[in-house]
Amino acid sequence: QVQLMESGGGSVPAGGSLRLSCAASGYTMSRGFMGWFPQAPGKDREGVATIGRYGDTSYADSVKGRFIISQDAAKNTLTLQMDSLKTEDTAMYYCAAGYWGNEYTYWSLGTQVTVSS
Repeated sequence: QVQLMESGGGSVPAGGSLRLSCAASGYTMSRGFMGWFPQAPGKDREGVATIGRYGDTSYADSVKGRFIISQDAAKNTLTLQMDSLKTEDTAMYYCAAGYWGNEYTYWSLGTQVTVSS
């Protein structure tokens, strides 16, 4: 059974930094893909950063140059380094994973990120 457990959420002032981690169990990173999906109140989840089985990364324009996604296969952990945070980055952040196509099958419970003005 795949489980994704997040940590690292919190409250920071605008311009600050935060690092989110997602520990995966029962999931083989080298065979699939993972991503980070924030969801603001009243809005749909938005994929902002993804990483493929070969280490290839992709970012949404809204976070490009500010966020960095990475993974440690040995520790089976996904990381999102967030710098130059803006108030609009405030959301519940979920990590997700999948094995086939572009469908994310497994999801974490989410961790809250709040950026104050």
